[in-house]
Amino acid sequence: MLKRFFCAALPLILAGMVAASPAAADTVADFYRGKTLNMVIGVSVGGDYDRRARLISRHMGKHIPGNPTIVANNMTGGGGLVAANWLANVAPQDGTVMLMIAQNLPLVQAIGTAAAKFDVRKFSWLGNTTDTPNVINSWHTTGITNVQQVMERELVVAATGVGSGSYYYPAALNVLAGTKFKIVSGYPGGNEANLAMERGEVGGRGSNSWASWKSTRPQWLADKKITMLVQIALKRNPELKDVPTMQELAKNATDAKVLTFLSADTAIARAVVTTPGVPAERVAALRKAFAATMKDPEFIAEATKMKMDLSIATGEEAQAIAASVVDTPPEVLARAKTILKTK
Repeated sequence: MLKRFFCAALPLILAGMVAASPAAADTVADFYRGKTLNMVIGVSVGGDYDRRARLISRHMGKHIPGNPTIVANNMTGGGGLVAANWLANVAPQDGTVMLMIAQNLPLVQAIGTAAAKFDVRKFSWLGNTTDTPNVINSWHTTGITNVQQVMERELVVAATGVGSGSYYYPAALNVLAGTKFKIVSGYPGGNEANLAMERGEVGGRGSNSWASWKSTRPQWLADKKITMLVQIALKRNPELKDVPTMQELAKNATDAKVLTFLSADTAIARAVVTTPGVPAERVAALRKAFAATMKDPEFIAEATKMKMDLSIATGEEAQAIAASVVDTPPEVLARAKTILKTK
């Protein structure tokens, strides 16, 4: 009797299982249909974060069920801290807000920065667009062409904020490698830092992505107006084979571990997240839409025209990397906190 019951019921159970997925998709489509989503950018207009976020915004909506419109907005402050704090504590937690997150924010959280009011592990990471290294550069008028010269004389570099890599990287190298970077922080974004170099206010930038230099200032590279002094990466990029990584400059193995920790977030150099608390089916739909956007021929064509490199990681992969940075061994974090004088 029991066997006959299950045999009779099985087709109905299977039919219900088959129907469940389209029903969930319909629910997501119903939610997003007619809505306008907000893509937040934590730095000013014109830099690599901004250009990537706006490019994604132009193409991702057609891959989200319901085909919502996506509008990009800049929310500057603290090298991306202001936008991340807003995302975690103010933004609606329903899947209508995304953030092109500053790559160093997992590190900012890990070392216990007081201004960080978020947990990157609770954000839903949708995907990452590149693992390009960051670089510290000099401006041609300084006459500085390698990092060894910065160990002999001062180089003034621009930073967006004390919670940004543009501050952390040169600050750490001053302590662990004996460089003499003087850091001027408070620039809203890369464009303002570039103008400061051109005006002679600073002699370089504490950080910018290699991909950004290639896409936004290719003529500067061709004319040798900027020189890469150090790259922030877990290994040397083939295009920067003569530029040392930070950890190569360390004076001992312990300090090399700290500089490796400071470099780990380059694996998620330009990632998109959404708020905590978003229903699982919407997170899944947004991740699927992000992945589809990265394969969209129109998106790829526009990225190519913009000279924008793409090395994609899924939302799940990006989330795991962010968590691994936050969960760095305590002894490494303690050394990093001491170096960066985090309160």
